[in-house]
Formats: sequence, C-alpha cells, structure tokens
Amino acid sequence: MAVAGLAACGSAKQAGDKSEQAKDKKGPLTIGLLLPENQTARYEKFDKPLIEKRIKELAGPETTVLYANAKQEPSVQQQQVDTMITKKVDALILDAVDYKSIASSVKKADDAGIPVVAYDRLAEGPIKAYTSVDNELVGKLQGEALLRELGDRASQGKIVMMNGSVTDPNAAMYKKGAHAALDGKVTVGKEYDTKEWKPENANENMKGAISALGKDNIVGVYSANDGMAGGVITALKGAGFDKLPPVTGQDAELAAVQRIVAGEQFMSIYKPYAPEAFAAAEFAVALAKGEKLDTIAKTTVDSGTAKGIPTVFVTPVPLTKDNIQNTVLKDGLYQRDEICTEKFASACDALGLK
Repeated sequence: MAVAGLAACGSAKQAGDKSEQAKDKKGPLTIGLLLPENQTARYEKFDKPLIEKRIKELAGPETTVLYANAKQEPSVQQQQVDTMITKKVDALILDAVDYKSIASSVKKADDAGIPVVAYDRLAEGPIKAYTSVDNELVGKLQGEALLRELGDRASQGKIVMMNGSVTDPNAAMYKKGAHAALDGKVTVGKEYDTKEWKPENANENMKGAISALGKDNIVGVYSANDGMAGGVITALKGAGFDKLPPVTGQDAELAAVQRIVAGEQFMSIYKPYAPEAFAAAEFAVALAKGEKLDTIAKTTVDSGTAKGIPTVFVTPVPLTKDNIQNTVLKDGLYQRDEICTEKFASACDALGLK
C-alpha cells in the first residue's frame, strides 16, 4: 500500500513546516502540471481547467501553467518531469502513471529545488504535499451500493470484480475498500486487475468471466471506474443478457451518467473535482512562494518513502439515478442538455431531471 497511515490534524503543521522552501522568486510564477492519461474524460475536461483557474486566481493572471499528459506511459511522464526541471518551474503538480517508477524523477525535481505535489494518487519519492479523494472509502461505497442493489440475489450467484491497474496505488485502495464491503456477503467468481485501466481490456476480461462462469450465474459486476464499466457492459450486451446485472463505476463520466439514466449502469462515484483541484493549486502556489502549508493541509499521510506528507482528502459521493439532479446537475458538472440528448430524453423525463 502506498499510504501507510494517517496522522492527526495537528501533525499537518509540523509536516508543512518541513516542506517549506526558501524561495526568493522575482516575477511571475511558473507551475508545472503533469496528468497521467486521457482515456478518462475527467482529466482534460475538469482537473486541468480547474487547477489552471485556481492557480491564476491565487498567483495572478500572468502566472504560467506548463501542462503535459503522459497518455498512460510511465517513461513519457519521466521525460516530462525532466522537461519541467529544464524549464525551472517553481512547483510541480504530478498525477503519476506509475507511483513507484516515478520516484527517481520526483527526487530529481526535489534536488533541483522544485517541490512536487502529488495529485489524485500518492507517488513515491520526496513528495511535499498530496490531495486526493478517500480512495479506500470509494471502494467501500461501491461495494456497499452493489450489495444493497443485489439484496437477496447476492447469495444466488457470483459477482465479477474488475479492479484497476496494479501500477496505480489508488487501485489497490479501491480494491481493499470493496473487499471490506463484499467479503463474506457475496461469492467472487472471477477477479481481474485490469491492465492500464483500459475499457478494451475490461471488455476482454468480462468476456472471459462470462465464458468461465456462465451468464446465468453472474448477478453483479464490481467495476472500479466508469471507463471499464463501459467495456464490461458492452461484453454483457454481446453475451445476450436479458437484463443487465448491476455494474458499478467511478468518476461520474458523462457516458456513465447517461448509462445510469438509461438503466444500463447501476452507479458511479461522484468525486467533486473542484475541492481536489483547488487544494493542489493552493499547495503548489504556497510551495512555490515558500509559504507554510498548515492553513491548507487537514491531515498527513505516509508513503512508502516519505512520512508526514501534508494532505487534503475529498469525500466521494455514490451516484445513482436517484441523486443525479442533486449532485452532478446541481454542482454544474454537466448541463441537462449534455446528459439528456435525444437518445436519453425520455429516460431523463422519467427521472424528472431539470
């Protein structure tokens, strides 16, 4: 596990003091932003613009944000860190593709006087601050929701677990939380760690599970995120299920919300992106200016290589057809017209979405 433990809020001040950088910056700041992939819609549509917006609110409109996306390639992300070091950014926000292999790059940045903020997943190396959702809670909420939906059917068949990539520490935490909710209450017929989180890999895994277990024996599917849920549902449809079993997800992607509206995907996890993105921006600007982090951090965590990392956690929210109106629509994540295209209009009307 990347996160070895949580410390009390009082420790955040001490950890923040340790991460303070002696800066004497002249002129506008330059902040680097490295995101891991573009398979998941959230990064380009939400995380990037929200982080950029908050950085410029805090540090001024003349602030430069240098952005790159690794497209799920660890070696590419390592090169991108090197580029950020060459360009002498004042701080770097990093969402790691591979949390272990990036450690040497984090150290190179730190050695160059560039503080690194871990975003959404806790990279190893001398990380100076971290923000994410409570990832273990995500898995627990997914598992609990699946159990509630299954009811008595939980004992009448088997579920398939479609976990995320082994290179992502978050995937291990989602899995741990899900197992905490599911173990002893349902039989896991097949379980997969899905390479690179790719929907096509989840699709192939699901085809294999259907072949091995038989479609009549599958009562539900735990899918760790929405992209994989889409691949799972395509496989289920292709196998000729009369009624799709409940499938979980995460990220509240538009396509997933539409599948929930249509009754194809049971639930997702809505992670309010703004608090997480804003915390990363606030950490980065404070570190770039050499300011303390104790007014930002709410707690601390330990990674495999660093202790007492100032941290902000965001609380995830289960998303079903019953609360679309009061979550993603109310918060402005999507407009009704984005969700309720012609294909989904009648289903939206039935749910009373406004």
